Amino acid sequence: MRGRGHISQRGKDKSRWTVVIELEKVNGKRTQQSLTVRGTIGDAKKKLSELLHQQDTGTFMRPTKTTLTEFLDRWLKDYASNLSPRTSEGYEHIVIRYVIPKLGHHILAQLKPEHLQQFYTAELNAGLSAQTVRHHHMVIHKSLGNAVEWGLLSRNPADAVRPPKAQRTEMRVWNEQELRTFLEAAQDSQYYQLFSLNLFTGMRRSELLALKWSDVDLIYAQISVSRSLHVLKGGNVIFRSPKTAAGRRTIALSPSVVLMLAEYREDREHETRLLGQIISEDDLVFSNLGKNLLPNTVTHAWQKLIKRTGSKAIRFHDARHTHASLMLKAGIHPKVVQERLGHSSIAITLDTYSHVAPGLQMAAAQRFDDLVQVKHNEKATENSVSKW
Repeated sequence: MRGRGHISQRGKDKSRWTVVIELEKVNGKRTQQSLTVRGTIGDAKKKLSELLHQQDTGTFMRPTKTTLTEFLDRWLKDYASNLSPRTSEGYEHIVIRYVIPKLGHHILAQLKPEHLQQFYTAELNAGLSAQTVRHHHMVIHKSLGNAVEWGLLSRNPADAVRPPKAQRTEMRVWNEQELRTFLEAAQDSQYYQLFSLNLFTGMRRSELLALKWSDVDLIYAQISVSRSLHVLKGGNVIFRSPKTAAGRRTIALSPSVVLMLAEYREDREHETRLLGQIISEDDLVFSNLGKNLLPNTVTHAWQKLIKRTGSKAIRFHDARHTHASLMLKAGIHPKVVQERLGHSSIAITLDTYSHVAPGLQMAAAQRFDDLVQVKHNEKATENSVSKW
């Protein structure tokens, strides 16, 4: 590799190496690109091989001249495009709409923490939420981390930047009576079964729309969650497996839900027979004559139904929160709630529903007091009898 590149030790430090590659001549003069690698000689050789491969494939970029726009264009193609379609679209949206217009003119190697901090401040002043700005920081941090791995940066400037603290979104949930009132008023809605299943299982909208009849076991009263439905830019519909092992789960159904789903299937079978068709186990439970229900359509129907029934306004996703809150309020162990919701850890469940904690704390204190008082009264009775 000496003719195209070489490695040299930085002084006496055997953990720092300089990797140099030969570039095309400029005006007949020899040009090189060098970078520092921390680690073993093996790490340096690996980096040299990567850089030479980039030269061979035409993907090498000189960090001294590469703008952030040029780098992010490459990053979207070489990295983000290999992620799930939904995630890739999200990264592309953030990069093209927000990051490039404000930061794209900077030379990549000259991008500093203060540039990023000023960008985040400007976004907050423009009205974006702290959570949105944190998402932007996550994408920037990830992309610049890849720039370090690719040898385009010696360090990640986003490491020295603190994104704004996320503000907890107000969670509005129904109590028991509000839930019953809504379901009673919604029985004539075509989405009644979907909304009911959401409230009684805490499933996500995307999971409900991807549910197949083969996932529903009415005999053992349970539902298997193994996929979710998403709509991409342009209207393309895709199905995705859960991101975590906890997302792939089995949810027990109450007797009332089993009866509701059994009647619903019977009605759907009757409808399909009138059309000269039959229901397949691979058919979606919730669809419009075999066509996918779109997430936005379901959300709009939810909002219209709440307005028509006069129910307290909550988001469709808050039905999931309602399910979890009521279960915790009923004394169900948080571990069970975590498993039903598909959270990756019980810490997420407890943190998300900390608003229920005061009620749980009071109930726990009362139960402890009842226990101690019972024992105390029994002891007092024994002492009284012994005196006689």
